[in-house]
Formats: sequence, C-alpha cells, structure tokens
Amino acid sequence: MVIEEVVPLASSGLAALLRDPRESARTLALDCRPFLAFCQAHLLDSRPVHWNGLLRRRSRGRSAVSLDWLLPDRALLARLRKGELSHLVVLDEASRSPAALRPDSLARLLLNALLLEERAGTSHIYLLQGGFENFQANFPELCLTSPTPATSPPSPSPALQSPEDNSTEAITPLYDQGGPVEILPFLYLGSCYHSSNREVLESLGITAVLNVSSSCPNYFEGQFLYKSIPVEDNHMAEISVWFQEAIDFIDSVKNSSGRVLVHCQAGISRSATICLAYLIQSRRVRLEEAFDFVKQRRGVISPNFGFMGQLLQFETEVLCH
Repeated sequence: MVIEEVVPLASSGLAALLRDPRESARTLALDCRPFLAFCQAHLLDSRPVHWNGLLRRRSRGRSAVSLDWLLPDRALLARLRKGELSHLVVLDEASRSPAALRPDSLARLLLNALLLEERAGTSHIYLLQGGFENFQANFPELCLTSPTPATSPPSPSPALQSPEDNSTEAITPLYDQGGPVEILPFLYLGSCYHSSNREVLESLGITAVLNVSSSCPNYFEGQFLYKSIPVEDNHMAEISVWFQEAIDFIDSVKNSSGRVLVHCQAGISRSATICLAYLIQSRRVRLEEAFDFVKQRRGVISPNFGFMGQLLQFETEVLCH
C-alpha cells in the first residue's frame, strides 16, 4: 500500500472534528497503544485495536493484514464498509508522521489495512501527529482518564505507632479492606486476608475457594472445597495453562448451586486474571469489556503485563473459534 496516501492530522484538527457534532458522528479514532495504556486514558469514543501474539504470527510474511483481524466489532466494520465514517484517524503513543512508522508496527499495519479497504471508498485516512501523548497534553478535556485507585498509607512500624491508635482501617492495605466482591452471583473475587475470614465467607454463602497462589494457606479445608493453582505473580509466569482447569472448577461449583471465592495474595493480579479468563470464555466477551466489568467491582485489580498478554491471546482463541 502507498503510505503517502495517509494524511498527517494535527491534534487541533482532530479536536475540531470531535467538537463538531456532525463530524464527530462520522469520525472513528483507532488507538494502537497497548491495551492497559488505553484503559488508563484514551480519546473520547475511540476504539482500541487488538493485536496479540497469535495475530502477529498469522501476519508474518504478509504485506497487509485483513481489517477483520484488527477490528473484531462487526457493527463498526459494517458502518465503515457502508461509507458512514468519513474520517478514520489512527493514533499510537507519539509518532509524528506516517513515514516514521516501523513497517511491523501496529499503526502501520492498520493504516495499510484501511488503505486496502478504502481504495474505492470515500473516507479520509489520517495518522494523528504526536499521537495520544501530544493530544492529551493539548486537549485533556477530550480524553477519558480512569481514576487511579487510592493507595493506603504505609503501615507504621510498632515503634512509631501510637498505643492509643486502635484503628485497624488505617494500617490495613487497601486490597484487604472491605470483603470479597461479587463478579457473578456464584463468583467472588478477593484477597488472601478475605479468604481467612470464616464469618464473611459463610455470610456470602461461599462453598468453594480457588486459591491462585503458592503461598496462601487453605484455612478451612474441613468446611470448604478447595482448589489450588500454584502460580507466581511475575511477568514470566504461564498462568494461561491453568485457565481451563480453573474455568472447569468454577463451572462445577456453579452447577452444584455453590459459590466460589477466587483469591491470590492481594486479589489484584493472579485471581483477577482467572476471573477475566472465566468471563471471556463463559460470556464470550472481549477482554476490554471483561476488564471494565471487573474493575467497576474491584477497583484495585491490575494483572501484570505478562498476564494481560496471555489474556489477549486467550480472547482471540475463544472468540475466533
């Protein structure tokens, strides 16, 4: 494809399109940044572009990839192919021009796919100059930023803690505060601390516990059904090899009319990853939707980047097959 057909678009030009109700309805911004970066902040009404290891392997050796691979939203693709979208804006983190894009970059592949799609079309194809970084610096009011969960203050050492201070809330980490959260009527997410509170588990009707760690004990093995998945929370850990086993365990608890608590040490990364995988497969939803759904219920979740990559590949495998 001829990348010279792509028009560089200044941040001010995109801002003008987004502020015009008529033009905004015909403008599509496609964000090629990593998924976590998109979740943290993005343009109003922009869409993330999915790209993972499986798709990268499939595209190897090709000069262009199909737009169907990059935009799984069929309704959005239909609008594009019907000519309802006049302005197609591709953006990454900070690229200045189409010529500066690496041949194997997601933004370059997406532009080539759009050019191939739009050869006989009427849409204008742009690359946002300076990317999201420059646009957010100049037009923060046209961006959405996810609130950063508050962090609890560090626990004072025994030598510094006042003997009159009997407050446990002040020294309890944020991820241990409150109790397990309901993801689905039979599925709860929490921390190791939550799993150690028998009264809370009983009040929620928990009958089984999925322990996604190699260090947290199974506190009440005589009372609840336990399954342990010994995974460390690091970028190299292969948590995806446990997805199906974990999903089957959750389903077995559900089918027996029980309720399961999924936890790791903090209820932030490993156990959240298992809950996301369960939603992707059982509800056939994209990772983006599953992440937002769980984040609304437990704001501290933050799977590490290795786990997010494995979830993206799992999403592709589930939704493509």
